[in-house]
Amino acid sequence: MSTSIHPSAIVSDKATIGDNVVVGPCSVIEDNVVIGDGCVIESFVHLKSYVRLGVDNHVHSYVCIGGEPQHLAYKNEETWVEIGDSNTLRECVTVNRGTVQGNGRTVLGSHCLLMAYAHVAHDCILGDHVIMANAVNLAGHVEIGNHAVVSGMAAVQQFLRIGEYAFLGGSSGYNLDIPPYMLAHGVRGRLMGPNLIGLRRHGFDTTVCRALKKAYKIIFRSGLPREKALEQALNDYPDVAEVANLVGFMRGTKCGVAPDFHKNGD
Repeated sequence: MSTSIHPSAIVSDKATIGDNVVVGPCSVIEDNVVIGDGCVIESFVHLKSYVRLGVDNHVHSYVCIGGEPQHLAYKNEETWVEIGDSNTLRECVTVNRGTVQGNGRTVLGSHCLLMAYAHVAHDCILGDHVIMANAVNLAGHVEIGNHAVVSGMAAVQQFLRIGEYAFLGGSSGYNLDIPPYMLAHGVRGRLMGPNLIGLRRHGFDTTVCRALKKAYKIIFRSGLPREKALEQALNDYPDVAEVANLVGFMRGTKCGVAPDFHKNGD
């Protein structure tokens, strides 16, 4: 199939359009946009300048990608949105460009699903297979690991990190980092323990799930000082890479890690 651009679409001659691309009615594609092979751009989509899309992305109606950062220090610098392959962006999703104060780019990996009205602010970095449900809002500089899920109407504060395979409950505000493999929920998101159902669905075996469950209890419920608890978790499970990853994430936090809900429940 050859590339198909509807006559009512406005496509800059400075945009680069790949093979087998569909551009629907009334969509606008500005200068310095790159659209990879096999992408579908539905009607009324606006791709602003400095956007790169990989291959086989599906962008639904009324999506706006590449909007200027909602940042008072932004002075019309050239910054980008970079999107990988095989993503689905549903109706009214917005993705803003990066800032020179941050990464200079906002990044979405591959095989992600952003449901209707989700918002990705400047300088966010999302991994692969991330799911953002309806009306999720990410503030600037948020990082989300592979296979993480953010449920509907959740709001994530700027500069936070969400670890891989984490599951964030909906209608919640998150103001502290959420470690990998964890389940979080609450008016101010608090940790509920490992995301065991999600981990099993992704093929994590019983040994790993048990190790993460016990490591969680050591770190968050043993009463030990944090560094001693992290050391004990590593000593108890020296051959479980996921425990090492959890400990490394917690040692690398800059904003602090959400507490266990038993200690700071809503």
